[in-house]
Parts: sequence; structure tokens; C-alpha cells
Amino acid sequence: MAVFNNGFPMNYPQMYYPQQYQPVQYQQPTQQVQQPVQQPAPQQISSNLVWVQGEAGAKSHLVAPNTTVALWDSESQRIFLKSADAAGMPSMKILNYTIEETPNIGSPAQKAVSAAVNPASVPMQEYAGKAETAALKAEIEAYKGEIESLRSELETFRGDLYGIAGKKPTTRKKEAVSDE
Repeated sequence: MAVFNNGFPMNYPQMYYPQQYQPVQYQQPTQQVQQPVQQPAPQQISSNLVWVQGEAGAKSHLVAPNTTVALWDSESQRIFLKSADAAGMPSMKILNYTIEETPNIGSPAQKAVSAAVNPASVPMQEYAGKAETAALKAEIEAYKGEIESLRSELETFRGDLYGIAGKKPTTRKKEAVSDE
């Protein structure tokens, strides 16, 4: 019976391997699936705006059938809406636009917005004090009294007008006229 040593029969001499070199140990290859390293994609600002140079650039821009494309003019403040029908026949509309400036920080509209966002930014002189609110409350109560007196005068007037206070006179129904 032949016993094998390093793949060779026993009667073959052993091989001497220097310290730096060792024989390759053969193993069953194991399948290792390498996961691809996913690097974060660089953020790219994608703009859906298609810029053309003037009306000539808009006319030469190709549009697929049954689509509409907004083409922004780089030379003036215009937008070209170019579309093509099912047969591929192009048509174009021209829109002019203006750019408006935002209101200044010191404008009343901007102050109102900033006050709504940050109430601490409103100076205290713009709030009503206790004395002012008490005066407004007294004024409102005086108006309520005037309204009540006007209501009572109105009821009295109605009573004089109709004969009975608060009750409207009954109206007679018109009799149906029959054509005989």
C-alpha cells in the first residue's frame, strides 16, 4: 500500500523548502461574492431648463411628436413654448416675462412677515398698553349702549307704525281671478 506524502509516493525523497518559500497549499476554491462598493454619487444640480439663443435657436430645437418643451431665451426675457403634434408638425408660442424685486427689509409688508415669524423682533411701542386697552374697552361698551338704545327706539317706531310693538300687520292674500 502506497501512502502519499505531499502528493508523492512514500519512496520519493522529501523536498527541502527554504524559509522564504513554502509550497502552495491547495484548497478548494470558495466562492466569495464581492459586494461592489457603492460610492455616493456627487450631487448634481439638474435643471429642467433648456436654454436657447433667441428665436432662431428655439426654431431649430427639435421636439418629439406629442410633446411640449419650454425653451428659455438666453438673450432676452422670453420663454418659447414649442410643441409638436402627433404628425411631428411643430408650433411655437412666445411668452415675455418680467423679473420683480423682492420687497425691502424695511418695507411694511416685510415687517409684518418678520413680526409673524419672530414676535420678539417687534418693538414694544407697537403693542397697546393696559391703559389703551381699558380705554378701548370703555369705548366699545359705550357703543354697545348706543346700539341697545337704537334698538329700543326702533321697536318703539315699529310699534307706532304697525300699531302693535314688534308685530307686522297681516296682509291679505290676493284672490285668484278665474277666467270664465
